[in-house]
Amino acid sequence: MLNEELPFRYPVPAYQAGVQGNVMLRLFVDSSGRVVPDSTRVVEPSGHGALDSAALLGASRLQFRPARRRGIPIPVSLLFPVHFRRPGTNPLGGDSL
Repeated sequence: MLNEELPFRYPVPAYQAGVQGNVMLRLFVDSSGRVVPDSTRVVEPSGHGALDSAALLGASRLQFRPARRRGIPIPVSLLFPVHFRRPGTNPLGGDSL
């Protein structure tokens, strides 16, 4: 991933309500390293529509170094977890970090 800052924004009402969750996205990254927005799908929802929507919106702003096969850039499909956490809270089941 080339982004210096993650493009995911915690929805303010969800943050204020203490809502947390994990969203697993399936991304299609083209051979230039850009996410194809229309191909992004939620494969494991958080259970909170606002978090799922925020994950989808942020995914469109991700940029990657192109995957390569034998030195040639290729498109890839990958799973990408997005975690929405309030500072100082315990990890949830399924957290990878």
